[in-house]
Amino acid sequence: MHPLQCVLQAQRLSAPFTSMCWVLLRTCRAQSSVSSTPCPSPEGKSSEAQKDFSSRLATGPTFQHFLRSASVPQEKPSSSEVEDPPPYLSGDELLGRQRKVYLETYGCQMNVNDTEIAWSILQKSGYLRTSNLQEADVILLVTCSIREKAEQTIWNRLYQLKVLKTKRPRSRVPLRIGILGCMAERLKGEILNREKMVDLLAGPDAYRDLPRLLAVVESGQQAANVLLSLDETYADIMPVQTSPSATSAFVSIMRGCDNMCSYCIVPFTRGRERSRPVASILDEVRKLSEQGLKEVTLLGQNVNSFRDNSEVQFNNAGSANLSRGFTTNYKPKQGGLRFSHLLDQVSRIDPEMRIRFTSPHPKDFPDEVLQLIRERHNICKQIHLPAQSGSSRVLDAMRRGYSREAYVALVHHVRETIPGVSLSSDFITGFCGETEDDHRQTVSLLREVQYNTGFLFAYSMRQKTRAYHRLTDDVPEEVKLRRLEELITVFREEASKANKTSVGCSQLVLVEGFSKRSTTDLCGRNDANLKVIFPDAEVEDITNPGLKVRAQPGDYVLVKITSASSQTLKGHILCRTTMKDSLTYCTT
Repeated sequence: MHPLQCVLQAQRLSAPFTSMCWVLLRTCRAQSSVSSTPCPSPEGKSSEAQKDFSSRLATGPTFQHFLRSASVPQEKPSSSEVEDPPPYLSGDELLGRQRKVYLETYGCQMNVNDTEIAWSILQKSGYLRTSNLQEADVILLVTCSIREKAEQTIWNRLYQLKVLKTKRPRSRVPLRIGILGCMAERLKGEILNREKMVDLLAGPDAYRDLPRLLAVVESGQQAANVLLSLDETYADIMPVQTSPSATSAFVSIMRGCDNMCSYCIVPFTRGRERSRPVASILDEVRKLSEQGLKEVTLLGQNVNSFRDNSEVQFNNAGSANLSRGFTTNYKPKQGGLRFSHLLDQVSRIDPEMRIRFTSPHPKDFPDEVLQLIRERHNICKQIHLPAQSGSSRVLDAMRRGYSREAYVALVHHVRETIPGVSLSSDFITGFCGETEDDHRQTVSLLREVQYNTGFLFAYSMRQKTRAYHRLTDDVPEEVKLRRLEELITVFREEASKANKTSVGCSQLVLVEGFSKRSTTDLCGRNDANLKVIFPDAEVEDITNPGLKVRAQPGDYVLVKITSASSQTLKGHILCRTTMKDSLTYCTT
């Protein structure tokens, strides 16, 4: 039996073998379920190199090798240990040899964090980072599959990169192109078959495998690992910040989602929910604080359903309380350290560091979480409450686990518990079976709640989802777009009203840098995560009376708001301050 077939058979036979599975390779010789299509010879690679690789692959691990390996459970090596290379690759072949990697990120904040994780892994293997596409030896696109438009953006980008790859001088090493993330997971073989210039695929749980995949690619093969994991959280990998001047960072605390909303592809591209150990998260936040960062955002597809089961003494704890009137699509989960515990511990690390979190589900806002947000001055008084629709009928079809009435009751409860809280939300228009009356109910919810920030999209059906199998995408595209425009118009009207309540108030702003539209203005964000623009001017440092300073990225400043729109606040700077000292002066 060919070793590649052994690997694939091991994957099919039993779950324990999945963790041992190294490869889904597309080789010229492999007669397997992956592909039997001959691969074109890459430029500048000799047939001798391919024969050498193929011979080593043929003498690599057998099916018995995987049986022996799976018989004894093995712990993941710590970050200080080095894993043995696969038998068909030498240690030297896993090294980057200072080849330059260009990374492009598309989609959500999780993809930004995934980019930092991928780069941390490649950097340790000897690769160099470049921001110049022309000098790159490897181009990796971290992709999104949440909507068809997101995927089309990647296809268009691949057509552009094809020209770059075709015109690559023969004197240089061949240009390698890889697709990472959700699109690699969702489309798999279609990418390799449709776009022959794609050399590598790596799903969201396969970034540790990037050095090996790139080594296989260098031998002239296409390589892919899109296996989803039940336990991968990259807890032992410290993401490398992509911007040296960054004032904030994303910290991934959990991966995957169990909600199984009928429209959502995430459970199929990122797998089941699993949470990082609390200790590893706290360690990462401490390091970011030591680096001088002033804001962290805790990330997860369902961030507030966090549940750390790594500490045995907490495994007998009861299931978490849900928001009143909300249900789940899965059985209650017992045990573990919950989100309220994590949020409490993170907020204690650095009183001068802002804490945010996204993206939550409205069902996971028990009172203990809301009370903690109210009490801790460094936990931002800004909550994302994705509604998706204002119609109870559509919400039921979406399998959201709540009605419009329960959602509105939660909004009132949040505002009563956290005075002055800023709210944001997600909405999908044109979902399967949505009527004009359903649409009007969503419009009325936007007016009733009056969100400060909103993310609105037309529905895009995704394969594998429950909606794809059981519902009909029956709202015409032109109707979706018309309804979307109506929602955007109403949102902007109501957001402008909500944001104008800040005019005349003094707010704490974390400076990010110069405004994109003017080098005489600075830009930052307030507690509500709204952009605030103000002139760059000398002001007093409140911690050093009499000292005049100009605000720098990472500084906290007080800004008196003079005008507001649906997306931006403007004002003039009063002084440089600290988060603690600002409590005396802020009027919101």
